[in-house]
Amino acid sequence: MSFPLGNRRRVSATLPFSFLVALSFAVAAIAGGSKSPYCNNPVQLAMVKIWVDGDEGEYLAGLTASFGATLPEEKNKVPKLPAVFSNPLNGCSSSSSKLSGSAALSVRGDCDFVTKAKVAQSGGAQALLVINDKEEIEQIDCSGDVSPNISIPVVMVPKSVRDDLIKTMENKRVELLLYAPTSPILDISVVFLWAMSVGTVFTASLWQEFGISEQTEKRLNESSPKESSDAGTDSDNDQETIDISVKGAILFVILASVFLLLLFFFMSSWFLLVLTVLFCIGGVQGMHNIIMTPVTRKCRNCPQKTVRLPVIGEVSILSLVVFLFCAIFAVAWAVHRRASYSWVGQNILGICMMINVLQLARLPNIKVATVLLCSAFLYDIFWVFISPLIFQQSVMIAVAKGKNTGGESIPMLLRVPRLIDPWGGYNMIGFGDILFPGLLITFTYRFDRESKKSMGKGYFVWLMVGYGFGLFFTYLGLYLMNGNGQPALLYLVPCTLGVTVVLAAIRGDLKALWGYSSKSSAMINPTAEV
Repeated sequence: MSFPLGNRRRVSATLPFSFLVALSFAVAAIAGGSKSPYCNNPVQLAMVKIWVDGDEGEYLAGLTASFGATLPEEKNKVPKLPAVFSNPLNGCSSSSSKLSGSAALSVRGDCDFVTKAKVAQSGGAQALLVINDKEEIEQIDCSGDVSPNISIPVVMVPKSVRDDLIKTMENKRVELLLYAPTSPILDISVVFLWAMSVGTVFTASLWQEFGISEQTEKRLNESSPKESSDAGTDSDNDQETIDISVKGAILFVILASVFLLLLFFFMSSWFLLVLTVLFCIGGVQGMHNIIMTPVTRKCRNCPQKTVRLPVIGEVSILSLVVFLFCAIFAVAWAVHRRASYSWVGQNILGICMMINVLQLARLPNIKVATVLLCSAFLYDIFWVFISPLIFQQSVMIAVAKGKNTGGESIPMLLRVPRLIDPWGGYNMIGFGDILFPGLLITFTYRFDRESKKSMGKGYFVWLMVGYGFGLFFTYLGLYLMNGNGQPALLYLVPCTLGVTVVLAAIRGDLKALWGYSSKSSAMINPTAEV
């Protein structure tokens, strides 16, 4: 078979590259073949449960070595072992401490891991915990001659274990239990979190029906655009809204990056307290509006008693009572925010705040939506995936986990405890992963309504489906990446903005959506823009 000249060049240029790839695989195969058959254990995420004077305490996570015994998945198959520090502490030579029947602890360094394991086992230890020289835990590979005689499990644990256990073991008896429970493929908490996220966006979109007065709604449905615009000044009770501009969208993402860096470098207990106060203020305002909006709409002509307050002026008694209820709820959550049940109150306040934000801030058209969501898309990817190359760790994940706050996370997220995962913890989603797509979805709801599009020919339903699938892909990516944090907008933006652009291009609506001017925005608040 003959090839055209262009194809010959392509084939000849590819040959050296193919040779290098083949050579790489050959070297890898040789290296893999030279590895000891006793050094190919699957790496396990080990749970180390701690008992102090017979009372069960907290647990810590570790990683097993690629040699030695593997850990069972069930804790009832292993005994509790007394914790004993090796002496010398590096565990490189015979210990003067009695290690028989214990879980020996040694620090990393001065000799290879295999030597430490042999020394601990020769002293009668039933397990070896190697304390790393940094807080992150790493896989223990073979770095010496591994023989089949190493029959004890070897686990690496974080640096902080050393000081904590030394202090505790001065006058108390510490026992350790090592096993490797597996997490379920799907925890039911993920389903709850998915439902809350989708439900928040769906509710915020439909909530606009309650935020428009009956007079405005009638004019919106019956009047021409010009008449509707002229009627805007008559709706004194309507809630003001802010249309986001292109400059505002870019500025918002820049400010979000600056704020994230401030949290990363200066996060502390007092900084977290400030965020908690701001969160409570936003939650109270959102909850108050959500309760009062349908009440005032249904009782628009009902007599209402008022009271005059200093500074504030005249307010209805009903509004004041609702405000006090919301404030008490927020304060109660703030006081008990470290309790195991605090996630319920946090989610209620957070959902109310996000629904309120999606009523106040609006996207006027797809042009602004494209700028905002694409900027947020790059923002999420940079601070999750690229920031470790600059800051040695993911800035986004470090802030979400509560860096320098004793593990207490920032309140600007929804969280649900893992119900059937033996490792416990929470599944979480940040407010931005709901608000950014939510702004676009609420816009499409207004567009469909004002354009009188049916459910199938509109955009709202399709974007709700796309958002649901985007969240599904996010959790799928989280599972495939072994629980490593994922930038949710990496999946959500294509599933929402991408769906909008593709559908609009197919239907011939792209130009109209790109420069769209909402009737209801002009009627409710014709001048506000950010």
